[in-house]
Amino acid sequence: QVQLVESGGGLVQPGGSLTLSCAASGSIFSIYAMGWYRQAPGKQRELVASLPSGGNTNYADSVKGRFTISRDNAKNTVYLQMSSLKPDDSAIYYCNANIKPYPNWTVRSYWGQGTQVTVSS
Repeated sequence: QVQLVESGGGLVQPGGSLTLSCAASGSIFSIYAMGWYRQAPGKQRELVASLPSGGNTNYADSVKGRFTISRDNAKNTVYLQMSSLKPDDSAIYYCNANIKPYPNWTVRSYWGQGTQVTVSS
């Protein structure tokens, strides 16, 4: 059983900063790409940022220059540092990770439960 647990969401004023964390635990043999998605009310879930295990980061155009994704492989954790936050950034943020739970299993996509980020004065 693999679990992704997010933390760090909350209410912040426009222009403020927040850092989200997502820790993977359970049966983990290898972790490949990790990333963050978000979904605002009435909108589809969209990619915010992704980070392959050994590749380049990828950001949505709307967050480039403001958000930074990073990971600590020793802790199986991915972070999203968000700055210069705007009301349009308000959404539920979901962590995603592609994980091989056991050596002879295929890679599977796992999701966290989501954490609310609200940007408002």
